[in-house]
Amino acid sequence: MLLFARMQSRPRGRVWILVSLALPLAAAALMAAPQSDGWISLFDGKTLTGWRVFGRPADVARNYWSVQDGLITCDSRGRKQHDHVWLLADGEYGDFDMKVKVRSFRESTGNSGVQLRSRYDEQAYKLDGPQVDVHPPEPFRVGLIYDETRGVGHWLFPLLPGWQIRADQGPKTWKWKHSDEGDGWNDILIECRGTRIRSTVNGSLVADYDGAGVLDDEAHKRLNVGLRGHVGLQLHANDELYIQYKGLYIKPAAD
Repeated sequence: MLLFARMQSRPRGRVWILVSLALPLAAAALMAAPQSDGWISLFDGKTLTGWRVFGRPADVARNYWSVQDGLITCDSRGRKQHDHVWLLADGEYGDFDMKVKVRSFRESTGNSGVQLRSRYDEQAYKLDGPQVDVHPPEPFRVGLIYDETRGVGHWLFPLLPGWQIRADQGPKTWKWKHSDEGDGWNDILIECRGTRIRSTVNGSLVADYDGAGVLDDEAHKRLNVGLRGHVGLQLHANDELYIQYKGLYIKPAAD
């Protein structure tokens, strides 16, 4: 309002250009400002400012990712003919802690995940980097670590040769709740230090993985992933997914 009051004697078009530029910059500044405990918000609660959708152009145009009622929402129900579609935060991070709240719905059969230290190849339409899995239809998988990196494509924790996994290969104790249970929200904490990744789901440690010799090998170095990159969220190919995220915060580790 102050900006508009001071500029109203100038040409009208110039006023609105300045205001329109100021609004997204202000939103970005709010997200980038750390809290007193060092946590930085990745989501302004209203828009996808600071995020970008990646995928094949036809899939990006279908708006699978949006903000609804103040929540980051992925909804591909009835629209399962798509490749992977990713929502990646703009900044790059190396060592950090990240926390996120997830709400899942019983009717959703799709798969999601939290990408770490990843990059998207816009020519090949491929994303490379490790992922903390979020798979509500089989909750034992939530918090386990999969590697989307080309040339890898298998579970890292537990170490398995491909994408298939059984319940007895997951953690012995875990907790998950759908939208109709309690407050309907789940808490995921991810800790990244060097080649080590830890994930905690609803207070239970699920994965403690040391990727020395893997996350820093030639395949990951060549693609510049594994130790530094973007964080983000996944819509798996050909899935009907309905899921919501909020409370996304990151705290870069002190040098």
